[in-house]
Amino acid sequence: MIPAMQKRTTTSILKQIKLEIEKVPEAALFSHVSPDGDCLGSMLALGIALEGLGKRVFYYNAGPLPENLNSLPGVARISMSIPEELPKTLIFVDCAEAERVNSIMTREYFQGKKVLNIDHHVSNAYFGSLNWIDPEAAATGEMIYRLIRKLGVSISKDIAINLYTAIITDTGRFSFSNTTAKSFKIAAELVKTGIDLAAINNILFERKTLSQTKLLLKALSNLEFRQGGTIAVMVLSQKDFEETGAEKNLSEGLVNYARNIENVEAAALLKEIGTKEIKVSFRSNSWLDVNRIASQFGGGGHIRASGCSLNLPLEKAKESVILALEEAINIERNN
Repeated sequence: MIPAMQKRTTTSILKQIKLEIEKVPEAALFSHVSPDGDCLGSMLALGIALEGLGKRVFYYNAGPLPENLNSLPGVARISMSIPEELPKTLIFVDCAEAERVNSIMTREYFQGKKVLNIDHHVSNAYFGSLNWIDPEAAATGEMIYRLIRKLGVSISKDIAINLYTAIITDTGRFSFSNTTAKSFKIAAELVKTGIDLAAINNILFERKTLSQTKLLLKALSNLEFRQGGTIAVMVLSQKDFEETGAEKNLSEGLVNYARNIENVEAAALLKEIGTKEIKVSFRSNSWLDVNRIASQFGGGGHIRASGCSLNLPLEKAKESVILALEEAINIERNN
């Protein structure tokens, strides 16, 4: 249950964001690196809605974009370059920190800009001029749906496909613990537009490239268990990506294969980006707060799904991650 005070705050900030958007002729939309269905779907849905209001919209993501999201309506409008002349209104969608979009985005970068921060991560840094943060939302897509409705824009099929993608990916096809009755209610409204559920599900979850399948085999061959099987850790080296021919973004979601193993409470996937650059994805099932673990390494996200980056060699990073997971498990068990 959301406290009454939080409901009033949400209503107030949503009204302010609506008024800000209505008065500006143009806006720039930003989504985070290593994009997922929620950040891209939410950004594209909002952008298409703003264009429907006659706004000029600029879309940015550092990319590369995952292959299974390349068919989203409007995806061709996304640029990997930030223009020198940006609109005065910048809208960050599904970004816990501005730096997750691009490292140049410090507070100095926002001089003279109105920054709207719309996100559902509990670890959000509240970096905007207006911050609408709702950790109760299963996906930022649920918040964007509400905003689009507030703006009086009808939900077209293109908007619906993007929002449905946002919600279904962040809820794991409505199977994760963050799924709520509101998730189903919004999804039902989106389905009424006539979107092809079978096609969307096939593209997002079922269809795999050969290189992605080979990458999964590599990840599973590196699978290790700790703490009596309650912790599962997988590692992917640069060599693994080279040998399989898979792009780095094809590793998204592989951590769930470890998490879904019987008796596993927490899982981690370490992905070697550079010699001393490791990206880590954390997942948990029932009771471990992996957001706290990720925050120890300067990352964050959700209680059951979070991530971070480590500037360490792969083996050292693996040792650090395993130690942090074991300590967290032991603390919880002793409480």
